[in-house]
Amino acid sequence: MMQNKKHKPLQNRHIALIGTSGFKGRTLLKKLEADSKIKKLIVIDRKRPPFELKKAKFYKLDLTENLADARLAEIFSEEKIHTVIHTAIPSSPPQNNSLSHEIISVGSMYICNAAAAAQVQKFILVSSTMVYGAFANNPNFMSETHPLRGGIKNKFLADKVDAEKSVMKLAQKHPEMTVTILRTATLIGPTVQSYKTRYLSRPMLLTILGYDPLIQFLHEDDCIEALQLAVEKDIAGVFNVVAEGVLPLSRVLHILRKIEFPLPEFIAKNVVQSLWYLNISPAPKSLLNFLKYLCVADGEKAKKELGFHPKYSSREALLTFVGAERLRDVALDIPEEVLS
Repeated sequence: MMQNKKHKPLQNRHIALIGTSGFKGRTLLKKLEADSKIKKLIVIDRKRPPFELKKAKFYKLDLTENLADARLAEIFSEEKIHTVIHTAIPSSPPQNNSLSHEIISVGSMYICNAAAAAQVQKFILVSSTMVYGAFANNPNFMSETHPLRGGIKNKFLADKVDAEKSVMKLAQKHPEMTVTILRTATLIGPTVQSYKTRYLSRPMLLTILGYDPLIQFLHEDDCIEALQLAVEKDIAGVFNVVAEGVLPLSRVLHILRKIEFPLPEFIAKNVVQSLWYLNISPAPKSLLNFLKYLCVADGEKAKKELGFHPKYSSREALLTFVGAERLRDVALDIPEEVLS
């Protein structure tokens, strides 16, 4: 990717945030709205955020619409956008693969086309370490140069890899633009919700018999801190955003005090896929590899170049999730008249 440009003061930048329905986009929006240095903030999504906007201007736009890229380019040009932040990639696999492809793969291409047409100066994509995939021959810690194999036999992750490829192509064609990709580890904490937190919230957790992969978490607060650093600093490149330390899945289950339900892989695949079709399983069978093999990323580059230093280790991040879960369980046991 390109060399970093001369820094432009944050207060002189017009920022466009695309995608606020998920935790990352929604929480970053609140942080940016509270930042007095940011004078102009544009929000683009198919639905207005579920809270009052203090200074952000909202544009309604569905990335699956025809000519969405042309409309985006118009907005970027009219609002003189300096920085585009793309957080419109869902963290949980949708039931509709075609719609998912339109939003993630095609939608990302549209955003990149619009950014190029409007000559924006900075582009940030929020991605995931899952794009590396979970494989038996993965190294213990994967650097940012590791091949993106997550899309092999997995349409959801293939679309995420496509999104990254579109952004990398944007960087290659427009070296004058600062392009940053953040690959975050599994988000966990008191408030974030995803198919992974739904899996961990269940009283009995399905595992693959004979496998105990290492798991890497990232606390939700640390994730937003990394995003803010990427907004404030003009640092181009790809960065793994992860917490310190890893935990074996068996240890995760022990900390959660959950009952393990190990199944042979061929049985687990049939069970999970059947439950997925019934909208009961939080994920399809194509993601079961993450219960077999490790997918752990090296975060040294983000520390050295981006200045990202996570406050929570993987274990500490998990414990905040456990504490919030137990508080919710206690609240459910309290009579309603006491809570009112």
